[in-house]
Amino acid sequence: MLFLFFYLLQCCPKFYLFLHTMSNGILLIYTGGTIGMVQDYETGTLKPFNFKNLRKHIPELSRFNFPIDSISLENPIDSSNMQPSIWVEIATIIEEKYDEYNGFVILHGSDTMAYTASALSFILENLDKPVVLTGSQLPMGIIRTDGRENLITAIEIAHAHKKGKPIIQEVVIYFEYYLYRGNRAVKSNATLFEAFSSPNYPVLAEAGVNIQYYGVSTPAKNKGKLTVNKQICHDVLSLRLFPGISNHTIEHLLLTPGLRGLVLETFGSGNAPTNKEFIALLKEAIQKGIVVVNVSQCLKGGVVQGTYETSKMLEEIGVISAKDLTFEAAITKLMYLLGIYSTPSKVKTFFQKNLRGEMMVD
Repeated sequence: MLFLFFYLLQCCPKFYLFLHTMSNGILLIYTGGTIGMVQDYETGTLKPFNFKNLRKHIPELSRFNFPIDSISLENPIDSSNMQPSIWVEIATIIEEKYDEYNGFVILHGSDTMAYTASALSFILENLDKPVVLTGSQLPMGIIRTDGRENLITAIEIAHAHKKGKPIIQEVVIYFEYYLYRGNRAVKSNATLFEAFSSPNYPVLAEAGVNIQYYGVSTPAKNKGKLTVNKQICHDVLSLRLFPGISNHTIEHLLLTPGLRGLVLETFGSGNAPTNKEFIALLKEAIQKGIVVVNVSQCLKGGVVQGTYETSKMLEEIGVISAKDLTFEAAITKLMYLLGIYSTPSKVKTFFQKNLRGEMMVD
């Protein structure tokens, strides 16, 4: 039996790869947020805990039979301070550690978690390992914290394999018993533990007595190694329409120096005012090379340009339909594509493609 083991080890690269994959552990990446806080019992205040003492705060981690390492951003932040440069910092850590670990768990504040998950899904091209974002509504130092269960289950999901391959091979969010595709999730509740939802795509898994995976469909990938695209364009804005918005305000917004992209948040299935001045302002912006994307303000459903007269004119002047993208996915996808491509036509072409399972296409 021992002879067979060594024979397979030396003569079968796939067997070696299987052993290597199964023996590697998980890397926790702490970015900040509520989950990393503990209570100072002398003062009653909350403060970040030292992740070197992670098992002291969550002794259950010692029961996993694989290594769990941790690394923290140099300057952990509240997620409200999240920036594209930090997305790149997180992605760079994953790139540098990619061959050392089975998967990655990112501890992140919940407020902008859906933005980070969406951004990372685009930045990490050809990803074939799990990147699981999780956090909590209550700090780890509170007795009723949801952070302990979220973290333990996220780690289990990040290490889950079937037939020698990771079950999850994309960027996901795990929160309060549900696993969501990262670029399909939104934070929909500020106070309940069940803080996230996936309006236009089914959940990937549900954690109960067992973790039930629901026919996980991995986003299509190009053949090749992990590619980390670090050029993210900051020169984008969003405009949420409302009855009575003035054309003067819109004109002022569109004159922002260096503006390259605009996410237009419209009514219903992509409808907007039909007054000539509004349409003329958008048309002029598009002719100047600003990419304008049409996203619905509704959580469920999406944009179907041309169904009504109020969206047909947007179609005619070159506004791009975001279909059923979430706002978070739409704006991060636009930032990602503008960082890669210099011409609006290229951005428009690739924006309408389903790159990472983020949208339905006809």
